[in-house]
Amino acid sequence: MVNDHRRRWGFLTNHAYVLLAIAHDPCMRLRDIAACCHIAERTVQSIVADLERAGYLSRERRGRRTRYTLRLDGRLHHPAEAHLSVRELLDVFAPRQHGGEEDESARTDSPQRRDH
Repeated sequence: MVNDHRRRWGFLTNHAYVLLAIAHDPCMRLRDIAACCHIAERTVQSIVADLERAGYLSRERRGRRTRYTLRLDGRLHHPAEAHLSVRELLDVFAPRQHGGEEDESARTDSPQRRDH
């Protein structure tokens, strides 16, 4: 067997990619998240459920669409990253645009900032 050094791998998990896609567009459909992350739609469904159970996001139905709200103060689960919040992860991998402004309807850590 030949050792293929060109084998693809990445630093982030599919969970991180889904979280970043939702941070980019909190109204993105599951099929669009799947296409963006290059994974199956059923995998995205499972990951969104994982993220919701873990308290990283919540979902709200708006007509036929779902809107996601991220919980920015949630701590990452892995012991090596437990000192980091979701906000810090997003600040590194999905920096805010327009001079530091953020989409408050997508990212929240307090009820007063939540989109109603």
